[in-house]
Amino acid sequence: MKSVSYKSYGAPDVLRLELRPTPEPKAKEIQIRVHASAVTTADWRLRASDFPGGLWIVGRLMFGLFRPRKPILGMTFAGEVTEVGAGVTKFKMGQKVFGFSGGGAHAEYLTIHEDRALAVMPEGLDYADAAAVPFGGLCALVFLRDVAELKNGQRILIIGATGGVGAYATQIAKGKGAHVTAVCGSTSEELAQSLGADEVINYHETDPLSGKDTYDVIFDCVGASSFATAQNVLKPSGLYVPLNFGVRELRQLMTQKKGGKRMKLHVNDDTAEDMQELTALMSEGKVTPVVDRVYDLIDVFEAHSRVQTRHARGTVVLSLG
Repeated sequence: MKSVSYKSYGAPDVLRLELRPTPEPKAKEIQIRVHASAVTTADWRLRASDFPGGLWIVGRLMFGLFRPRKPILGMTFAGEVTEVGAGVTKFKMGQKVFGFSGGGAHAEYLTIHEDRALAVMPEGLDYADAAAVPFGGLCALVFLRDVAELKNGQRILIIGATGGVGAYATQIAKGKGAHVTAVCGSTSEELAQSLGADEVINYHETDPLSGKDTYDVIFDCVGASSFATAQNVLKPSGLYVPLNFGVRELRQLMTQKKGGKRMKLHVNDDTAEDMQELTALMSEGKVTPVVDRVYDLIDVFEAHSRVQTRHARGTVVLSLG
């Protein structure tokens, strides 16, 4: 099978197109012919060993100290079930499925346990659109539902509101009945409005953390703020939730006083149940895919470069069809 792999950390040119053996499903696993896979910020950070906030050594210990432990990237996928292992009961051959693999999806075939975060694709969705949703959609769902505990009528400021996570956070926050203020660049203002934002702040013209408006929740999807600067526009009991965090935030959390303005840190544990909830939101039209660009597999270098600019509008997708 064709695949994209990397054997050392670095710029996009460390990626290689390779032929590898097609993986066979073990018991309780399914084999998927991957038609599309997203290139996410996680793929970029793993490939470049660019872990935020002074967590470089932690990242290297987790993913490979001197070289990548898992050579094939690709956190999300959309494709067709081509084989099922012994004991599989949740999926059958021929079904179109999508989900979060945590790696290995930048290849023509993938094997995954049937209990992982995957689901049958909603009717009428193409593979590129389906692959664009799980990474950002699951992250936004869990952060807003479980971490922020966002409620109807609350005011939320979403920084990076049209990116790979923010585009879904904007939709989910609006679906929960919150008043959404989206922070994005000038070229993404119309997109933010189409996703449901009540107000849009162009960060090129206005500092969103120095105005008079205050918020119940600030969700920073891109690492463009800090707890110290966010407190300027947080309500007295407001919550700051950064998607990216490092040693500084860990120290602040350890010394955080009870009551008043708060910060919460979280790392996603993607589950089948959350994938089912996200699929239901898509079927109901409350969450729609936002695709920046679709690249052919041979153009994976350009796809990684696009993600690394941090200016993608929605999700960058690789086509393996």
